[in-house]
Amino acid sequence: MLYPKNLEQKLGFDTIKELTSERCVSDLGRTFIEKIRFSDNYSLVKKLIGQTAEFKLIMQLHSAFPEQNYIDVTQSLMSAQTPGSYLSEELFFDIKLSLNTILQIQQFFEGKEPQFPLLVDMVKQAISEDLDLVDIIGNIDGIIDERGIVRDNASKELFQIRKKILSEQSSVRRTLERIYKMAKNSGWIGEDMSLTVRNGRLVIPLLSEHKRKMKGFVHDESATGKMAFVEPSEVLEANNEIRDLEIKERREIIKILRDLTADIRPHIAELRRAYFLLGLTDFIRAKAKLAVDLDATAPLLVNERLMEWTFAKHPILYLAHEKLGKATIPLTVELNDENRILIVSGPNAGGKSVMLKTIGLIQYMAQCGYLVPVSPDSKIGIFRNLFIDIGDEQSIENDLSTYSSHLTNMNFFLSNANKNTLFLIDEFGTGTEPNLGGAIAESLLEDFVKSKAKGVINTHYTNLKIFADKNRGLQNGAMKFDGEQLEPMYILEMGKPGSSFALEVASKIGLPSYITKRAKKKLGTQQVDFEKMLKELEIEKKVFAEKNQEFLEQNTLLKQKMEQYTGLKAFLDGEQKRIINDAKAEAKRLLKNSNKAIETAIRDIKESKAEKEQTKVIRKKLEVLKEETLEEEAAVAEPKDVWQNEQGKIEIGSFVKVKGQETIGEVIAIRGKDFEVAIGQLKTNIKANRLEKVSKKTFKTATKEKPRAKVTGVDMSEKMANFSFNLDIRGKRMEEAMLELDNLMDDAIMLGYNELRIVHGKGDGILRNLVRNHLKEYKQVKGFKDEHADRGGHGVSLVSLV
Repeated sequence: MLYPKNLEQKLGFDTIKELTSERCVSDLGRTFIEKIRFSDNYSLVKKLIGQTAEFKLIMQLHSAFPEQNYIDVTQSLMSAQTPGSYLSEELFFDIKLSLNTILQIQQFFEGKEPQFPLLVDMVKQAISEDLDLVDIIGNIDGIIDERGIVRDNASKELFQIRKKILSEQSSVRRTLERIYKMAKNSGWIGEDMSLTVRNGRLVIPLLSEHKRKMKGFVHDESATGKMAFVEPSEVLEANNEIRDLEIKERREIIKILRDLTADIRPHIAELRRAYFLLGLTDFIRAKAKLAVDLDATAPLLVNERLMEWTFAKHPILYLAHEKLGKATIPLTVELNDENRILIVSGPNAGGKSVMLKTIGLIQYMAQCGYLVPVSPDSKIGIFRNLFIDIGDEQSIENDLSTYSSHLTNMNFFLSNANKNTLFLIDEFGTGTEPNLGGAIAESLLEDFVKSKAKGVINTHYTNLKIFADKNRGLQNGAMKFDGEQLEPMYILEMGKPGSSFALEVASKIGLPSYITKRAKKKLGTQQVDFEKMLKELEIEKKVFAEKNQEFLEQNTLLKQKMEQYTGLKAFLDGEQKRIINDAKAEAKRLLKNSNKAIETAIRDIKESKAEKEQTKVIRKKLEVLKEETLEEEAAVAEPKDVWQNEQGKIEIGSFVKVKGQETIGEVIAIRGKDFEVAIGQLKTNIKANRLEKVSKKTFKTATKEKPRAKVTGVDMSEKMANFSFNLDIRGKRMEEAMLELDNLMDDAIMLGYNELRIVHGKGDGILRNLVRNHLKEYKQVKGFKDEHADRGGHGVSLVSLV
């Protein structure tokens, strides 16, 4: 069910049909445009969208698809069903051209079922297996030539008749040319005059004063009466003969055409189905052409009542912007069983009505079988009913005001809305006294929630925003607005209400400030506070989104550094074990060789009975072995430690070196036998027996930087996790405010933050000046500036740190 009757015009679908018609190449295709209908048949809609999507693919991948001679001859075929009737030469020529196009379409899809299954099935259903297009085209081509004229050899009689006509015409022309030459020499014919035709006969144009000088028949005179067109008597009989032959020729042609018509008469039903295919192909191709121009896609169609769209664009607005070279801001919207109704608020001229029409038009197009301009990963559901209340329906004839018209529509919605319904309402409840209008609108909204229908509602009423926030089945949405430039952004943001920015817009256009101040007083604090809260929430959200992005980037960098550190530590630990194992193995080898040499020396001394000379030789060998061993030990020994160790107990603040490595750090905490050591920007736990104490001078030499300030009992991870760059000191005493400011600065300097946000309020500017003067005492402060106007202006100071 659709409501109201002019729904297509209100949504702009009539323009979509016009755009489709412009892309058709034939009246055959345009006839299908009038047959377009909104459908809730899931299978049919899926088929129609699929056919268009396949044709879009053809246009993108193939250039050989036939595009000419989509000629409509269906009415002529119907008239040819009468026995004894015949079709003209021109009609048979059109039939030949159009049947050739149908045959080319059929041949194009041969073997392409895997690529284009829906279009192949469409062709198979339209063209009967009993219909031999090649044979029919061949029969027609044997009779009708490329000029659309019956061929001379269509029959023996026609051939003889035309041959005789040509002979007689040649004889007549020769006679006339002779007479023309004589009349020209006699001065009877004016300059630039030649033989011409009147009433189907060749005649000579004579000056009127000389027409009686030539025997013959005067067929005509010029408009001025200065010339007469005379058929000489010498060719009268010959022309009469030609005329008789032409009558015979026409009679023979009709006979041939009647026979040809009789040949195709048994196939007229099949031919009409083939021409149905021709028109349908033209129509689907026109939809595909429009889809290419709209950058439209075939999203996931589901047999459910839902809406999950991303990057949706208003089709008509998109085409208009494309011509101007402008970008169209896309829409993201979601309706499901949990959040069935979306309440959209925001400033006037902020894009709410366009958003509503975008939703309605895209949904309507999809259920009419069109591709739609949304992201291909979007989901489009099927609704049985589509109700809209958009625009002013004031009617003088029916004595309806704008508000009465809205109420009439709401009454229809209440009576007919159900879980299969999608409804769209613009400016809900407006047109009457605001308090009453808001109350009635809220009461209507309660029933819409109970109906389980899906819908989108535009409103300015605060009570509806609050109602949506407190009740299940509803969600708020806002058309975003640039509070700094006071310009609409045309972006729908789900999950939060929007401000109307009425007072801000009024100030921007130049309304006196005393008017807006007086308006605030008349409005009351509750409404002003609500609008103020929405504005501040938007500012806070924007600020924290930016900071969150910074934290994500810093966290990513930290993870990379940690991975690098972990990998390096694992490598160093592995190298340490390998070196120690190699050293132990080498020591064992040296010891074994030494023992072997000593045993050999003892045995030699015993065998030589300790002769003095022999003992000297053996001692000499041992001395040589000792020197060689020492050289080998020097070669495999680790490099001598370049750092100077320091005696004394290791405690917090001591500078230490990891044994067997050149890593130097500072002890920042002691937990039993484990020492927490800061090595550069990293912290690690190391056993006490793996550490050696080094001097402060050694630490400076190794790190080439100043030692860290002594940190006792501070968990830096916890500090970073709990740190907030934003400090609000509004309403606090000066001493308390300055103390909190100092604490914030200490933490920021310790953790390395380079920007802080101090909220001190506007007022008379006293607290602002105190804050800035106090901050000047810090050498780490590079400067400060006011926040953007839409995020607090000069009521907030942004502090930059070195």
